[in-house]
Amino acid sequence: MNKNSVELLAPAGQWESLVAAIEAGADAIYLGGKAFNMRVHRSDFNFDDAQLKSAIEFAHARGVKIYVTLNNLISAEEIAPLEKYLAYLNEIQPDSILVQDLAVINLVRKLGIKIPMHASVMMNTHNFHAVELLKKFGITRVVVGRELTLTEVSLLKERTGIEVEYFMHGDMCFAESGQCIHSGVVFGQSGNRGRCMKPCRWIYKFIDEATGETLNDWSYKLALNDMCMFRNIPDLIQAGVTSFKIEGRMRPPEFVRRLVTTYRREIDSYLADPTGYAVDEERWQTLYKNRVRDFTTTFAFGQPTVKDIGLTGEREPKIFSRAVVEPAFDDDAVKEIFATERAIKPVGKPKLSVRVSSLESAKAALQSGADVIYVGGEAFKPLKPWTIAELKKAVELAHEAGKKIILATPRTSKDKDLAELTEIFSQTINFDGVLVGNLGALNLVKTLTDAPIYTDVSFSVFNPVAADFLKQLGAVQATASLELSFAQVRSVVENSPLPIEIIIHGATESMICDHDFAKLYLPDYDEFATPDKLNRHYALQDEAGEIHSLRVDQFKRWHIHFGKDLCLLPYVEKFLGASSLRIEAQNYSPELTAQIVKTYRNAIDGESREMGNGKWEKQWGAGVYRFKQSKNSI
Repeated sequence: MNKNSVELLAPAGQWESLVAAIEAGADAIYLGGKAFNMRVHRSDFNFDDAQLKSAIEFAHARGVKIYVTLNNLISAEEIAPLEKYLAYLNEIQPDSILVQDLAVINLVRKLGIKIPMHASVMMNTHNFHAVELLKKFGITRVVVGRELTLTEVSLLKERTGIEVEYFMHGDMCFAESGQCIHSGVVFGQSGNRGRCMKPCRWIYKFIDEATGETLNDWSYKLALNDMCMFRNIPDLIQAGVTSFKIEGRMRPPEFVRRLVTTYRREIDSYLADPTGYAVDEERWQTLYKNRVRDFTTTFAFGQPTVKDIGLTGEREPKIFSRAVVEPAFDDDAVKEIFATERAIKPVGKPKLSVRVSSLESAKAALQSGADVIYVGGEAFKPLKPWTIAELKKAVELAHEAGKKIILATPRTSKDKDLAELTEIFSQTINFDGVLVGNLGALNLVKTLTDAPIYTDVSFSVFNPVAADFLKQLGAVQATASLELSFAQVRSVVENSPLPIEIIIHGATESMICDHDFAKLYLPDYDEFATPDKLNRHYALQDEAGEIHSLRVDQFKRWHIHFGKDLCLLPYVEKFLGASSLRIEAQNYSPELTAQIVKTYRNAIDGESREMGNGKWEKQWGAGVYRFKQSKNSI
């Protein structure tokens, strides 16, 4: 065990921070260009092309590595500038590029770029099969999902041999990385594209969804404290973590210098004498007294508790936004956009697909005109997961109706979740395809069945090049990101070599979280004494009055929904050029499912577009479609 055993990885948003980090003892620096990275809010931060070249030369002369962050989602109109940028990076040769979008992996291969790639935390990597697939495409390091415990990290490293990068200090997302689209949909500024307006730093009230009763009053319920693993450096090293990552590319130089100096000395103290090591309490006090938020170890040693949340907001350094009312489906701005935008070029009538949560809803969807139904995957309490018998019956019903039935997998999968998926394929069930939620599920499913593979919205397909990559992996259809404006989704559909499905109606998630809301905020909840409390529906209410439904699945992940369900019924003719139009009906009763499916069936077929009872007893919204564009990083 020596200094080469671990890497201290520091952030730099400006030249002065780069110098400070290197002088303080960082082994490597991560920084971004003026575009294509996750920190583009301020023009005075990040490095232009000439500065990038100088930074690499400066660092390499001092034995320090430079990693360039190219870790946001890329829109179709950014592909040409991206290719030029990649060619430039290939000339100046950083030590790696950090990637999220599958298009970047695809272009690196096609353009012959000779730079190692690291998988960003935004790729939401949680399982062995995802890592094994990424390794095949030149990924040499993975920044693992923040929800993994150190025990899980250790097992992943042992099984795959991949280099593991782990956030050890700084600002943390409450939602799973890459699975938060709240900012992108509500503000047109995507957190997956470097423009997060941080709705996790709003105040919320925890309520009973059915009665509106306040169960836990206003506080900053999603405002996770800053990660701090200073007192757990031996645990990180012994878990096999390769790179210790400090978050903070928007921090001033003196802040970066202090953090890097403190961690450098503590790491070196442990490496010099592991058996005699003890935390340096003087260094700890320096770190603690200069903290921004309070500290947490998040999921490193298990489920975070309420003490890990900055409920009062008193240590929150900056509030980026306030809650706003989500646009209604008949909002004037939405109507204007659809009135002026041309429709997606038709290539034939799209299929109507419906994701359902029960056998009764499957029957309702089939009888009302669905061409495809998705079954399985997450089941939201009080509903139970699909049984083998129910899946077999659903297949029978679909095939009797001459329709397709596709098995859905969870959007996030740890290894134990994939083990359960394997059991389904040990049965003889004749699915017409599998809707996979992540790269690991895709990689595993290919070994279990010859059924066609469809990729879910969790893949965040933002451009045709990413769709092409999925086609190379064997997918027959991809789902467009819910953060794409209409013009952008049209561009993806019309230029994709892979058929594209668009979600046009339903309850959609703004965030997927592994934090346990019941333990955090439900009064008198006890998982042993009162597990039945999870059979009720709860919600978060924001300052603008929007009610965000909370649903917990069988994997104990919590799904935060938008205040309004997506409804594009008045504009359906604009979307008829897509391969498939999907209704997300997991939160709907069989009766409501039937009504909605029948209405969209009629609309697609050019018949009546009336909503039946006129209300459907829901608040209908337009999602991202109030914006002409999801704001780019250029």
